[in-house]
Amino acid sequence: MPKPDSNPKYVYSASDLEANAFDAERDLGYPGEFPFTRGIQPTMYRGRLWTMRQYAGMGDAEESNRRYKFLLANGTAGLSVAFDLPTQIGYDSDDPMALGEVGKVGVAIDSIEDMERLFEGIPLDKISTSMTINATASILLALYVGVARRTGADVKKLSGTVQNDILKEYIARGTYIYPIGDAMRIITDMFAWANDEAPEWNTISISGYHMREAGSTAAQEIAFTLANGMTYVQAAIDAGLDIDRFAPRLSFFFNAHNNFFEEVAKFRCARRLWAHLMRDRFGAKNPRSWMLRFHTQTAGSTLTAQQPENNIVRTAIQALSAVMGGTQSLHTNGFDEALALPTEEAARTALRTQQIIASESGVAQTIDPFAGSYYVESLTNDLEKQARAYFERIDAMSPKNGGGMLRAIERGWVQQEIQTAAYEYQRAVDSGDAVVVGVNRFTREEEPGIPIQRIDENLERQQVERVRALRTRRDPNCWQAAIDRVKEHARSGQNLMPAILEAVESYATVGEIATAMREVFGEYRESVVI
Repeated sequence: MPKPDSNPKYVYSASDLEANAFDAERDLGYPGEFPFTRGIQPTMYRGRLWTMRQYAGMGDAEESNRRYKFLLANGTAGLSVAFDLPTQIGYDSDDPMALGEVGKVGVAIDSIEDMERLFEGIPLDKISTSMTINATASILLALYVGVARRTGADVKKLSGTVQNDILKEYIARGTYIYPIGDAMRIITDMFAWANDEAPEWNTISISGYHMREAGSTAAQEIAFTLANGMTYVQAAIDAGLDIDRFAPRLSFFFNAHNNFFEEVAKFRCARRLWAHLMRDRFGAKNPRSWMLRFHTQTAGSTLTAQQPENNIVRTAIQALSAVMGGTQSLHTNGFDEALALPTEEAARTALRTQQIIASESGVAQTIDPFAGSYYVESLTNDLEKQARAYFERIDAMSPKNGGGMLRAIERGWVQQEIQTAAYEYQRAVDSGDAVVVGVNRFTREEEPGIPIQRIDENLERQQVERVRALRTRRDPNCWQAAIDRVKEHARSGQNLMPAILEAVESYATVGEIATAMREVFGEYRESVVI
């Protein structure tokens, strides 16, 4: 929970906008028009509400499938899959590295059979699915496509997203596998494959969320997220892709934090910046390439184990800022998530929070009602100035367009900037300058217990047995040929996606496919930041 970037005055007036040479026609325009400050659609929520997408995954595929059906029955419009750590970093459930982690922070997926169980009874061509997966995103997308084919769904009509933002993993989260250059190659292979085979699928969600969770400021979240975005765009162009074919499918993922007005301004600023970057820096011609479409999740780092019911209020304020800022989809955290994965009751309350905002508050009836506000427009302009200053520093690190962010990550510079911001905020909390209700002010002597979600310890054993049984049933010759093809494509530079698809259909596991690429690419070793 970093301190706000700005230090607001008591009163704002027209002079604050005049000082920034604010031009309403140039800087705002109209909803659905460049520079999209006011939203990417002319009618915004009057035409269609944001997608209410609740993030969930726990234990094994059956347990997660039950939660998805519960959420769909309660009004969720899209699914969002959380995977366990072994799946995220390319280890099967029976690998010694996975011991004790199977199904703990998300669902364990080892094979196409697990993926079938995960989506049993859910029509993949009628539901939008977001998968929070990065280093192994190509494998999980292949598994999803494999299941869709088996159920008769048209792959060209599948809608959803794989997060697939590996750069923020090196910066803030840590679930990377391969060296940066090889990881970028896998991503551009997915771009190229999806352009033809899954044109409605978003093959990346460029994520500021985790950087904000690591302690970044709002301006850093904008700057580093968009800088990562520029790096992916340049990598795709360098790989020979047409910007106006792949750019309309790019999507973003932001955090909704506690400072309400700053968050509204952050979303508006990010849209305007991206529109200018895509049109003016990269020369994109298609207006859809200029649009920044984004998902938002309320801030997990702001949730407190103390007085957890207070988190319902925090989440409501954060969700409202995302809506007022024009998000395309939204996840609201459960109030008990500082303690464990959310219970069904907590998940229902989180979803009802969105539904109340949509159906009772009236905020969806007017598009960008803060347009022209002295304060909000000043915040938007200030955040843009700070973000552009970061762009200049990043560009100076490499003469190659888009290369500065790679150099900044490799040097640990981006990580250091975020760590410094997080340290400064924690000092403010420790001193009492930054108030956290229930933690350093308005505390209680005793905290009453609340029910929490617990994962059955037997699920790990059952999942291990499943993956071992799979290996005994499959055709070893077919499996070996598919794994060899993955290695061959990795070495030769051929697009990896067809080989990965063949491997998952041959019952190769996530860990086996990831290891095949490990043998060719090696593994990334993090730079030490001092």
